[in-house]
Amino acid sequence: MRDDKQPSAVAESDLEDMVASSDSGARKPAGVPGKLLVSIAAIWSLFQLWIASPLPYMVGVGVFNATESRSIHLAFALFLAFMAYPAFKRSPRDRIPLQDWALAAVAAFCGLYLFIFYADLAQRPGRPITQDIVIGVLGIIMLLEATRRALGPPLMIVAGLFIAYSLFGPYMPGILAHRGVSLGGLINHQWLGTQGVFGIALGVSTSFVFLFVLFGALLEKAGAGNYFIKVAFSMLGHLKGGPAKAAVVASGLTGLISGSSIANTVTTGTFTIPMMKRVGFSAEKAGAVEVASSVNGQIMPPVMGAAAFLMVEYVGISYVEVIKHAFLPAIISYIALIYIVHLEALKADMKGLPSSNPKRPLLNKILGFMTGLILLMALSFVVYYGLGWLKPVLGDAAPWVVSVGLAVIYVGLLKVSSNYPELEMDDPNTAVLTLPQTRPTVMVGLHYILPVVVLVWCLMVERMSPGLSAFWATMFMIFIMLTQRPVIAFFRGHSKFAADVKEGFKDLWDGLVAGARNMIGIGIATATAGIVVGAVSQTGVGLVLADVVEILSGGNLMMILLLTALLSLILGMGLPTTANYIVVSALMAPVIVLLGQQNGLIVPLIAVHLFVFYFGIMADVTPPVGLASFAAAAVSGGDPLRTGFQAFYYSLRTAALPFLFIFNTDLLLIDVTVMQGILVFIVATSAMLIFAAGTQGYMLVRSRWYESLLLLLVAFTLFRPGFWMDRIHNPYESIPPTQFAEALGNVEDGSNLRVQIAGVNDYGDPMTTYVLVPVPSGDSGEERMEALGMELVADGDKAMVDFIEFGSQAAELGFDFDQEIIEVLAPVNRWTKEWLWIPALIIFGLVVLLQRRRRVKQTDEPDSKPAATV
Repeated sequence: MRDDKQPSAVAESDLEDMVASSDSGARKPAGVPGKLLVSIAAIWSLFQLWIASPLPYMVGVGVFNATESRSIHLAFALFLAFMAYPAFKRSPRDRIPLQDWALAAVAAFCGLYLFIFYADLAQRPGRPITQDIVIGVLGIIMLLEATRRALGPPLMIVAGLFIAYSLFGPYMPGILAHRGVSLGGLINHQWLGTQGVFGIALGVSTSFVFLFVLFGALLEKAGAGNYFIKVAFSMLGHLKGGPAKAAVVASGLTGLISGSSIANTVTTGTFTIPMMKRVGFSAEKAGAVEVASSVNGQIMPPVMGAAAFLMVEYVGISYVEVIKHAFLPAIISYIALIYIVHLEALKADMKGLPSSNPKRPLLNKILGFMTGLILLMALSFVVYYGLGWLKPVLGDAAPWVVSVGLAVIYVGLLKVSSNYPELEMDDPNTAVLTLPQTRPTVMVGLHYILPVVVLVWCLMVERMSPGLSAFWATMFMIFIMLTQRPVIAFFRGHSKFAADVKEGFKDLWDGLVAGARNMIGIGIATATAGIVVGAVSQTGVGLVLADVVEILSGGNLMMILLLTALLSLILGMGLPTTANYIVVSALMAPVIVLLGQQNGLIVPLIAVHLFVFYFGIMADVTPPVGLASFAAAAVSGGDPLRTGFQAFYYSLRTAALPFLFIFNTDLLLIDVTVMQGILVFIVATSAMLIFAAGTQGYMLVRSRWYESLLLLLVAFTLFRPGFWMDRIHNPYESIPPTQFAEALGNVEDGSNLRVQIAGVNDYGDPMTTYVLVPVPSGDSGEERMEALGMELVADGDKAMVDFIEFGSQAAELGFDFDQEIIEVLAPVNRWTKEWLWIPALIIFGLVVLLQRRRRVKQTDEPDSKPAATV
């Protein structure tokens, strides 16, 4: 039964309003305006499906280029923003005022301007006329107002400041001053081209993000969200602190299809938080667990709060590579959160909820799990290699054969589902007496996994674009929504075909509307963040920022990272995840890479972008804003600030990971083999569990202060053994610059030299930086130097770059004519850094031994503290 502090029906409607106002718009007008609002939203979804499909190219109708698609996409977002989001808190929500109709029409026209006048604008590139400037100014004003309504004032203020900075550059103080931009130049750059509002970010929103958000909305409307929650509770609810562990898993699964931490918190939290309180969690801790797990949903591939698709464009690597790099830290973080929940349960001696699963010996459970795992692996093996053999044989008929096979599997899973009772939506106000049985719960919704399999197959195996992969997965999801009810009803023998099909179309319509309304904020955010990106490229403020950060940090890389993390947190307190990532990555990612190189640390660009992204999502947790924490507190009845601080405490593992993978890129699976990747996963997971035990002050028993310190030391050593090894033995030896060629000849193929160079940057300013030079193949140093595409000339004890071959590897690395080679560092043979894991594990074993002795002693003594009861 619910606690007295649990929200009433009114409070629950307030929760829905909180999610709506932050994600889909709080206005729900009745009558014709309401129907028009949802119809336009559904048309937007259908338009996005049309441009993602191969149909326009097959029929030769409705083909739009990238700029035209972005223009129409933004027009829909602007129109719906003024329709769905009230201007002020006191504005009506049950009707749309006349002025909002007018603003929506004007904003949509400004958004469509590039599409309507595309041919005219192409005839006069870079030469805007008065009409262009008027529309551009009006469009930016409308965009900023839509941003204020949909996302709040912070992003609007940030974008406004960058516009002011562009226009009033000559009046800025000190190093911030620049020559300024004319109004015509500003509009041409920001509104009439693809450098600002209609830039990469809006392009990603148009091409990829919408389809993934729509796919998630359709999955949710089909019943997959409820299925994930039920499965998690059936499997984990009976364990110590089981509802909290189930909340973590359910939120992780929901995070696969949701890009909103707030919606995730409310959707799963409404059911999980009351159950956590039943087994002994305080209101604040129950809310904090839900917040930590829901926010972590945004770092889980494949969607990652839309950031994954932006990284593809900004970093310049494939989507599959982004997923590969982001996967391991996300999994490790979730495993550690489950362990933190387990430790909390141990501290309070909590129990789980009563299980309705039949009692089975542990050996039978293990054998059953292993059998299922082996069957799944065998099926995956047969499908992968079977299709690989069949596709060349079948030729053009292969897609049709695969589609028929997929349909047969789908119908078979529905037949299995029909043998079990349908999953009902639980009422969170009622007490949970027993948990659902695992087998019936899992079997009744297996068909929900098929669209995810199609998505992953298209992405990873067929190597289709993310947009086309999401299109085919969404089309299969639509097929499921229209057919699952009538087919299951047929198998159960009580078919009402017309009514079932009608319900399927209703679910589909609701999914199309929900997907579009969930995209309003993202579409507006990516467009507005494009203003910041455009200002950076137009004014060169990025280089100024690098100078400012270098001055503030004193050139210390750790201070640079701390400043970046702080900036991401501050901006993230008012910006949605997508906008925060765009803004901070545009401002700070190049700064970290540049200053890192100047300080001798070559940081991969993907590591920097993930660093910025991780701290951006932490703002949903962190007080005083922490919207997810406020949502969880509204469900739990706890204090919002205490909930936020507790959630931040649980999220320390997520805050530590970015610093670790900046210095140890093995965690991102960069340049590691499969066996090395498995080893990294095992060691990194163990290290994160030890880190969690150290920060929670509990492992087998409550830790003493020195044991917590030792655990943190062990975790750090497992994560980054190279830190200690570099102090025992320098990894490089310094070689005179004039012996660069000899150094190339003396090291093994495939290794790297670190070379410090001095010269001038693209703006003519002096600079010193490090370059990581891969050693090419060749029999001698001279041959390898030639393979790099560069020549040096000795000037006394100096070595100067005398020639760089155009398009060569040396040119790509950043070498240029007349640069001076300051230092050449060649790798030396030394013990591998992993040897330091041994003393770390010995220290860990010592801590375990000490705690085991205390636990045995405590068990022998009578327990004076009563255990928490269910």
